[in-house]
Amino acid sequence: MLVSMKSTATPEQIEAVKEKVRALGFTPHAIGGAQRIAIGITGNQGKIDPSHFLTMGGVADAISVSKPFKLVGREFKPNNTEINVNGSVIGSKELTIIAGPCSVENRDQIIEIADVLSSLGVKFLRGGAFKPRTSPYSFQGLKEKGLAYLDEARNRTGINIVTEVRSEETLAIVAEVTDIIQIGARNMQNFALLEAAGSTGKPILLKRGIPATIEELLMAAEYIAHQGNPDIILCERGIRTFETYTRNTLDLNAIPVIKKLSHLPVIVDPSHGIGRWDGVHPMSMASIAAGADGLIVEVHNDPERALSDGYQSIKPERFKSLLYKLEQLAAIIDRSIPLQLTENITSTNYQ
Repeated sequence: MLVSMKSTATPEQIEAVKEKVRALGFTPHAIGGAQRIAIGITGNQGKIDPSHFLTMGGVADAISVSKPFKLVGREFKPNNTEINVNGSVIGSKELTIIAGPCSVENRDQIIEIADVLSSLGVKFLRGGAFKPRTSPYSFQGLKEKGLAYLDEARNRTGINIVTEVRSEETLAIVAEVTDIIQIGARNMQNFALLEAAGSTGKPILLKRGIPATIEELLMAAEYIAHQGNPDIILCERGIRTFETYTRNTLDLNAIPVIKKLSHLPVIVDPSHGIGRWDGVHPMSMASIAAGADGLIVEVHNDPERALSDGYQSIKPERFKSLLYKLEQLAAIIDRSIPLQLTENITSTNYQ
């Protein structure tokens, strides 16, 4: 249920509604809006009688919520969520660009990439220190040493860090370094990890699971929001289908559907979505045209020698070319892309 308060409701009236919710054995969640406050209610197994609240001071209405995802749904919060990360706002009219290698491989590699991205005005560096891989014999990341290199890259350039947490055991040290905690596709339904990550108060980038439906993704986000953390970024990164010519099938349909169902920002990972470096440009453009709030792109200075996901990574020069195209597209769809681009690079004859 959603209890909508009048615009004139006092703090005391709002608190009285919260206390009534607690007295009924449920949990209240205050949701700020442009004009008024609403109180979302979770923990109920069935319908709540609206008469509990309609006669209370400051209450405008009490509305039943039909969707199972309450806190992340638009029924609870009609306005888009915007997440401020050190001055960069995700979910605003400005498109968010996150870029970097799949894995932190050594200090020189991540520092070089951070320098390039920072010079272009990119505000977020991605890089995996702990890598959950399909095979136990694949490169698993530099772990604590990788986190130290990421921290050095941020201190050197001022860029924000996005890195994945693999387990509850490593959450504390990852949260200490990163600005956004990434929950990977394989962990999307690791509910204990979702709850623990949500409890850190850090923004969470939640990737859609390989076989997950849209509703399963939103319910996973609900676990995070239920910990009192509203700063969740949903990521479409492709799902597994019968197609074998691409790594995954990038579900562009999901973007407008999720935007209709949820107030959370949505970004797209075209690199994992198609799994081919030569498909990253068109899938990036298509994602933004479909309404995505940003992209997370794998950029590597030497993809041929990458320790993970080299074939889907693009080199910095090709990434620059993509940014120029995105800048032109953003203007058409009434978005912007806050970058520092000084020369037009159009060649695409490089990975």
